[in-house]
Amino acid sequence: MSSPLSPTPPPPSTAGVQLRAGSRRAQEAVELLSSMRFAIALLTLICIASVIGTVVQQQQPPVNYVNQFGPFWADVFARIGLYAVYSAGWFLLILAFLVISTSLCIARNTPKILRDLKSWKEDLRESSLKSFHHRATGDLALGREAAIARVSDLLSKGGWKARAQVREHGVMVAARQGQANKIGYLAAHSAIVLVCIGGLFDGDLILRAQMALQGKTTFSGSGMIKDVPAQHRLGSSNPTFRANLFVPEGARSGSAVINLTEGAVVQELPFDIELKKFIVEYYDTGMPKLFASEVLVHDRDGKSTAATIKVNEPFIHNGIAIYQSSFDDGGSRLTLTAHPFGREGRPFEVQGEVGSSTTLTQAADAVAAGAARQSLQLEFAGLRVINVENLNPEGEGTDARKVDLVASLGQHLGSGAKAAGDKALRNVGPSVTYRLRDAAGQAREYHNYMLPMELDGVSVFLAGLRESPDQPMRYLRIPADTQGTMDDWLRLKTALADPAARSQAAQRYGKAAAPDDKKDMAEQLQASALRALSLFAGAEHSQGREASSGLQALHDFIEANVPEADRLRTSEVLLRILNGAMYELMGVARERAGLPVLVPDEKLQRFMGQAVFALADSFSYPAPLIFTLKDFQQVQASVFQVTRAPGKNLVYLGCVLLIIGVIAMLYVRERRLWIWLAGAADAHATTVSMALSSTRQTLDTDKEFEALRQDLLGSGLPAAAGAPTDMRTP
Repeated sequence: MSSPLSPTPPPPSTAGVQLRAGSRRAQEAVELLSSMRFAIALLTLICIASVIGTVVQQQQPPVNYVNQFGPFWADVFARIGLYAVYSAGWFLLILAFLVISTSLCIARNTPKILRDLKSWKEDLRESSLKSFHHRATGDLALGREAAIARVSDLLSKGGWKARAQVREHGVMVAARQGQANKIGYLAAHSAIVLVCIGGLFDGDLILRAQMALQGKTTFSGSGMIKDVPAQHRLGSSNPTFRANLFVPEGARSGSAVINLTEGAVVQELPFDIELKKFIVEYYDTGMPKLFASEVLVHDRDGKSTAATIKVNEPFIHNGIAIYQSSFDDGGSRLTLTAHPFGREGRPFEVQGEVGSSTTLTQAADAVAAGAARQSLQLEFAGLRVINVENLNPEGEGTDARKVDLVASLGQHLGSGAKAAGDKALRNVGPSVTYRLRDAAGQAREYHNYMLPMELDGVSVFLAGLRESPDQPMRYLRIPADTQGTMDDWLRLKTALADPAARSQAAQRYGKAAAPDDKKDMAEQLQASALRALSLFAGAEHSQGREASSGLQALHDFIEANVPEADRLRTSEVLLRILNGAMYELMGVARERAGLPVLVPDEKLQRFMGQAVFALADSFSYPAPLIFTLKDFQQVQASVFQVTRAPGKNLVYLGCVLLIIGVIAMLYVRERRLWIWLAGAADAHATTVSMALSSTRQTLDTDKEFEALRQDLLGSGLPAAAGAPTDMRTP
């Protein structure tokens, strides 16, 4: 018990307690960050994010995601960055934490590993050998020096490095193998850090940091690159970027575009690239086999360098890699012929360049007469000179009279080349893509081939249509006439829309199909033909229903007026009447154009069969005009990817270290061997105790230790004279 007069110890300092508590929390945080469980959790998140980035297509137009996920989820996924996973802030944050975690792990373990590599552990107590899993004891009828020589010879042949420690009662020999296992640990972890740092450095992180520091913003408008304001441009000294450069033939450019999630920025290059010639070579099937660009690279100091850039063969200039990424149209000049579609009017020509547009005004006679005085914007979207399609040349002709009426509706504006059987790749010639935009700003895209092609034994023109860019093209198959044009079919469609022409064709059909003395039959056939043509043209209502057209109208009429048992026979009769009336309607159309009536034959029969189906499909073709490609002058352009990626060297080094580290950790086993030689220096026998430690316990470890035991303790023969030794005694 202390005296009341004894001094009372001062209470602990509050600041000191807080300092120790803060230090303890910091230490715990460091231990958590550098722990294996934290690193595995980060790697799991990165794997999940990578799976998402693989399943969900990245950097697609927003409308694609709305169509795929719906408006609500498309907006949710956009807000959390699933459409650009690898540049999302949360993904970069995970990478940053992985770098920190792995770096702390290396920092904590490297000193211990280095100490362990330098340590032989020859000061291990002899009694500790009994606690090892692999241990053995025996006697050698050899003196200490001879026993040491025997051990030295054994370890030297086995590739062991050893050190001996002489003690009062014996000698402790410590040997080791496989130190590269620990080097592999450092190499593998360092590789993760290097790869992540290289990825962060070459990714969007540095780019966005530079934009924030310089006050740069993304540009989401349209127009020419040269007109983009300065706040959306990055200087040529940008340390890292990955951009796309568009260069037409005969032109030069030094402004590339970096596409980001919220827009784009213009990256100025320290040089200009001039495209002298774009080269494309094709196989016999028309498939491309080589893309290359002959370019001149113009430096700012006036020096020019010629180069040929091929796919997978980039050109490196001043530390910037120039890749042949793709190719595009560089402003080809087109001449299109506009045909009124199903209305009276004269064809006319329209000229323009790919990427430009023109207005089809009411002043144009053909538009005023054939397009119901609509004002349309024609946008020249693209030209493709080579088109390789899968066409099967062994198709059979289609006879409309042999086709089931209901089943035929499934072919409505179907694929342009549905070929059953083996593939037959063939170049089908040039095609043009254009858009028609109405006064409300709504546009549809069209894709028409210049030349006819053989499908199912019939020569047809393909006229494609899609309502939005995310939809596939649906093709209208228009049969080619004897002159290789679509004029006859267009005349037939125009005549089908004319009540007077339908009435004249029905009258001719009634007279031609009925005998001369069967006037009543002729009148009945005439009425049936007129009814079939009117239904097909969409000019009649069926029992209060909204007027339909094409084969669907005939189908609705039969369902509404014919008993189910008689529908098949009635549909066959109605189709025969329709085919005959269509032939007469073709004659009326050609006579109006001052052309002779075609003589019926097998070729005309195939033409008329395809014409009926094309007419049925044409009612879903919404354009008042159809454009055909008359002439073109192609101008090609190359799309280069220009990359300054200093982080790639870190990534390459990280990959090399990762390979070395994985091999070292998986295929190199660190083993330590201790041999205790007990006995006096002048004794004639030596007691041997040995133990083996390994980083992985395998069957190979068991076999290795057993072989060592047999070699050392299996016999008492003396060591060979002059045996080499690498054991060192302190």
